[in-house]
Amino acid sequence: MPSRQRLLNGAEELFAARGFGGVGLAEVAERAQLSKASLFHHFSSKAQLYGAVMARVLATLDDGLVRSLAEGGTPTARLERLSDTAIDMLASNQSYPRLLIRVLVEDSDLPPGLAEGKEAIDALHRIGIGVVRLLNEGMDVGEFRRADTGHALLSIIGIIVHPLATGRFGEELVHGSLFDPEQVELRKEAVREFLHFGIVDRASALSRPEGGRST
Repeated sequence: MPSRQRLLNGAEELFAARGFGGVGLAEVAERAQLSKASLFHHFSSKAQLYGAVMARVLATLDDGLVRSLAEGGTPTARLERLSDTAIDMLASNQSYPRLLIRVLVEDSDLPPGLAEGKEAIDALHRIGIGVVRLLNEGMDVGEFRRADTGHALLSIIGIIVHPLATGRFGEELVHGSLFDPEQVELRKEAVREFLHFGIVDRASALSRPEGGRST
């Protein structure tokens, strides 16, 4: 495995566990089984490394969600598929949920003056814009109830990302690992229920011959 990728993998685990401020470059190099000199060959600062980690995570999510939306269907069907895809991606990359929480809370640690920071910020914005467009389309055609799209997006992010980042507390609530296949499917069902009762216009959904899965 190339040394840059090893550094990113090691840093991803550490940043997910302890955040930007709780990680030192020496331990990143140690986790990757490389020298600190090798680390500085690829990244001149912790900010650049953090930006590169977040850019990789957000670009991966952006690509997956774009492909999901491109499969077409009604706004309701696309919204359900989008949430399922997001949950699958977060569940298969267990560092991702906590990294997403951290990037939303610690956005000041993503300096836009660095290429990696800008790349991460741009990917985050693309994801948000894509979901907002879908929400607006669903409202315009009458499938989704009228709501403030910004707050609706925050609610969607919260219900998809936060539960998978809760660690031991979440495991105690569901009596098992949140990343077990059975729990992942239960999480998808819970999110679909939220989407249908919180966003989808129930009268419209019941009258349509085509659409997403019913709950």
